[in-house]
Amino acid sequence: MSLRPAQRWRAFRSHPERLFPILDWGRRYDLPTFSADLLAAVIVTIMLIPQSLAYALLAGMPAQTGLYASTLPLILYAVLGTSRTLAVGPVAVISLMTAAAVGEVVQSGAATHVEAAVILAFMSGLMLLAMGCVKLGFLSAFLSHPVIAGFITASGILIAGSQIKTILGIPGKGQTLPEIALSIWEGLPAIQPVTTGIGIGAIAYLYLSRTRLSGFLKARGIGGHLAQIITRISPVVAIAVTTLISWGFDLGAKGVPVVGAIPAGLPAPSWPLMDASVWTQLALPALMMSIVGYVETVSVAQTLAARRRERIDPDQEMIALGASNIGAAVAGGFPVTGGFARSVVNFDAGARTPAAGAFTALGMMLATLTLTGLLYHLPQATLAATIIIAVLSLVDLRALPRTWHYSPGDGASMLVTILATLLLGVETGIITGVVLSLALHLYRSSRPHVAVLGQVPGTEHFRNIDRHDVVTAPDVLSLRFDESLYFPNARFLEDTIYDRVAAEPRIRHVVLNCAAVNAIDSSALEALEAVNSQLSDAGVKLHLSEVKGPVMDHLRRSHLLENLTGKVFLTQVDAMRALSPDLTHQTCARARCETARDHRGRIG
Repeated sequence: MSLRPAQRWRAFRSHPERLFPILDWGRRYDLPTFSADLLAAVIVTIMLIPQSLAYALLAGMPAQTGLYASTLPLILYAVLGTSRTLAVGPVAVISLMTAAAVGEVVQSGAATHVEAAVILAFMSGLMLLAMGCVKLGFLSAFLSHPVIAGFITASGILIAGSQIKTILGIPGKGQTLPEIALSIWEGLPAIQPVTTGIGIGAIAYLYLSRTRLSGFLKARGIGGHLAQIITRISPVVAIAVTTLISWGFDLGAKGVPVVGAIPAGLPAPSWPLMDASVWTQLALPALMMSIVGYVETVSVAQTLAARRRERIDPDQEMIALGASNIGAAVAGGFPVTGGFARSVVNFDAGARTPAAGAFTALGMMLATLTLTGLLYHLPQATLAATIIIAVLSLVDLRALPRTWHYSPGDGASMLVTILATLLLGVETGIITGVVLSLALHLYRSSRPHVAVLGQVPGTEHFRNIDRHDVVTAPDVLSLRFDESLYFPNARFLEDTIYDRVAAEPRIRHVVLNCAAVNAIDSSALEALEAVNSQLSDAGVKLHLSEVKGPVMDHLRRSHLLENLTGKVFLTQVDAMRALSPDLTHQTCARARCETARDHRGRIG
């Protein structure tokens, strides 16, 4: 139950660390913790510099905005976040979604890339803040795992495909796979050999570093922990080497696309453009981005917290992520979220508190002030290679047959999400997946599994007559609905009971076993009242058994229990003892005899 504003204020005054977790861990901050956080921050900063530049280009933004998006958001998360090791910043999927959303606005001429991205980050932050304040973290549940897996796989393919043009040094465009493929095909005559050589060489190096470098270092006596960290920051070597080559041979002047001039210094605080038409156009992408980013953030945070037996607050994480995105907008950046790769590096490097993120932000500020001039000659093909290798881990096509084998419905959701994302774009793809998942859930719950129960001989247990050797009473029909009863399956409930009763004229009692029923809504209540009335007209009594406490509390507020022709039994065996005492007595007596015989046998 949500708190009223006055109650929230009192709760905050008594426990301010709930809203500002820094007040909790900050009290215990000491020199060893500072040393561990600082070391982790140095390692993550080295990794984040090339990633921030690459993801800015992926988002269709100037390279420096990636650096800006890696400063203030990290500080705000350090103050508000509950994960000790989550690393917030630009990530591949959110950058792709930014490019798709911003591209449409720019084409309409309503705003520039930077203006639209700032609005997108600001709107996403406001939405997350609002949802976190009213505890709407459950909205992420609408994105089922097959949909998320399908969307991320398709996004990885789109991201990799979109970078091929940069590897080849040709112009290109497109937000869907067919558009990207056609653009590449049309640009093939303009391939730049030197750019292609740099791009392919960088891809080969980065791929070998990711797959072989760790094993190579371990074989040379370097510890596994250090080997993994060196492997993860290997893109810095590719950037340094290709930048030196580009500078030495002046490749930029020879037509090789380079990053170019990056403004030095920290950006002045910015404010989003107040254009209602742009805000309206970006509202849906901002909502989708908020939910996807939150799901990724919480998944990473919970995974890493579990390794150290720590806990996170999902609703507070939503607030922290919202504040981080507002910070990205103020800093002139684009939407951010928690990144898996950087967070794992932060974790492995020994970060103990969110202060490591704040130190990383300071490192990024220092890089923005001092290193931008050194990146002028950095080939764009190197950044494209960095993106391609980074997103390879997102593509998991083998999950599709596994999911399909286990659940064809979930497999269909995953396949449709992949195809829709590839063919129609990222926003349409994820909306299609969500709609299909909800439709599939409604269909499944509208036709739940129904079991006719019989008593297992020699026991007091009742099981499905189609799966077990059980005994039944000819005049008693025991049904178990394996689903909560609500409006999608209310009609199915009525039809199932009527069909079963009509098929067996000897039935005089219907026992509805509610062991699997967690809720009964108004539509299902009306259906039960109708069933009770019609069965009564046919000379059949309706009984309930094993009704859970919360469900019974709601039923007591209705007239069903007053008008029920039968009774409410605590257990199914109680119902059968009352309705078919001879059969139940014989079965239970047999159980007691077998138990006594086994006991005598053990004694003997």
